Amino acid sequence: MSWKNDQVTKEETDKIINLAKDALNVDGDFVEFGCYKGDTSLLIAEVLQGSSKRLWIYDSFEGLPEKSAFDESVLGQDFRAGELYATKREVKERFLRAGLAVPVIKKAWFSDLESGDLPERIALAFLDGDFYESIKDSLKLVESKMVDGGILIVHDYNNAALPGVQRAVDEWGVSGRKFRIFLL
Repeated sequence: MSWKNDQVTKEETDKIINLAKDALNVDGDFVEFGCYKGDTSLLIAEVLQGSSKRLWIYDSFEGLPEKSAFDESVLGQDFRAGELYATKREVKERFLRAGLAVPVIKKAWFSDLESGDLPERIALAFLDGDFYESIKDSLKLVESKMVDGGILIVHDYNNAALPGVQRAVDEWGVSGRKFRIFLL
């Protein structure tokens, strides 16, 4: 599948694909929080072909939530509630058209998810929630399920338009974890 993604750069996409390949050697499934139209999900699913691992994706399918005060940025004025809207059906149909296994798709705000909504063991987690609360909620959900040597990727950490991402990660803390953390 050729690269096509309007939310993740080519360089970030290459990094995600390479990390997904590395995670094939780690016990557990793959999860993605914030799939939008499924561009990154499709690429990750392509990596998983022939593997017994499953991909689980989570999205509100209602667009972005409301911003918190931590998300305000002059550069991020375009990121408003309801933007980046896509439907669950649209994502599922893209998998079918691509001939890829349809992942487990959970429609929910991250704050409404519970531990039982996730796989028991996570080898790779890609968090692309854009805002402080979304990243904070997804970090809480995945941290106890990440396996030793697993890979956690947080997108938009260095994005000045989305300052809440960096704040959520910094408050959570990255040291002392038994899994690898990559901040894109």
